[in-house]
Amino acid sequence: QYSQAMQPSKNKKILVTGAGGFIGSHLVEELVHDGYAVRALVHYNSMNSWGWLETLDKNLLNEVEVVLGDVRDPFGMENFMKDCSAVLHLAALIGIPYSYHSPASYVETNIQGTLNVLQAARKLNVERVVQTSTSETYGTAQFVPINETHPLQGQSPYSATKIGADHLALSFALSFDTPVSIIRPFNTYGPRQSARAIIPSIITQALLGKQKIKIGSLHPTRDFTYVKDTARGFIDVGLKSNLVGEIVNLSSNFEISIGDLVKLTASLTEKQIEVEVDDQRIRPQKSEVERLWGDNSKALENSPWRPRYIGNEGFKKGLQETIKWFQDSKNLSLYKSELYNL
Repeated sequence: QYSQAMQPSKNKKILVTGAGGFIGSHLVEELVHDGYAVRALVHYNSMNSWGWLETLDKNLLNEVEVVLGDVRDPFGMENFMKDCSAVLHLAALIGIPYSYHSPASYVETNIQGTLNVLQAARKLNVERVVQTSTSETYGTAQFVPINETHPLQGQSPYSATKIGADHLALSFALSFDTPVSIIRPFNTYGPRQSARAIIPSIITQALLGKQKIKIGSLHPTRDFTYVKDTARGFIDVGLKSNLVGEIVNLSSNFEISIGDLVKLTASLTEKQIEVEVDDQRIRPQKSEVERLWGDNSKALENSPWRPRYIGNEGFKKGLQETIKWFQDSKNLSLYKSELYNL
């Protein structure tokens, strides 16, 4: 039923951009476990840091070819993509508040960087290009659950650049028959996530004994997808399906308000949590995405992807696993929860 072209093979190397990040590091792990050869691109830095890849099992990491570079450099992207059968493009600037502050950097990384990936893939005749989108491209839900036909609305500079990148990718599919698939994850959460995201922000503050948890708006709803399900989606939808030239949601088909999320986290951490709304964490009113709830039926019907952390119980299980990871002191010590990071 599904394409066999990108089944695991040591002869088919997969390039992962943004491999040192939250989702990227989990994806590298899944790919190696599945038997793929992986070239992991990490953002160049003078300390030669590999980001979250450095926390992976050393035996697994020995299987990975780690390279440092920048998606904004077209020459480097072409070199990194040589002898690769597919590219899973996750490298991006993702923080919404920082996009209000420095929108030009989002255009350079998210749009120009994606163009560099697409141009290199086209020149080298790569078998599959997977562009990472985001549920933020939908803006506040006009109907729920949100399927792939939902209108797009750039309610932040971040989401506007992701809309631009997605349409660039689709244009290459239409103009040059570049085999592009667009994966649109809803709010992914789990171990290794940045404290800029709501779930790590709540957990780290709670575990460090803060009586008052500083967060932004309580009323918006989100569809949270556990990172292991998201990583599997990149493989099952991006590499193993026939969904070329298509946009595909990855969601848990379940929504919860931020207020209820705080209550659930308090219960699972066994902490007394009092919420303090922090003005600097609140988005401009017209920029706030009020409601997200994703329809994942297209992925379920057209690929082998089957999310395991679904519904109320699935979300609770994923949250428990996330809390357990943060409870490890060596992990918690990596976070500066007392500081608000754009």
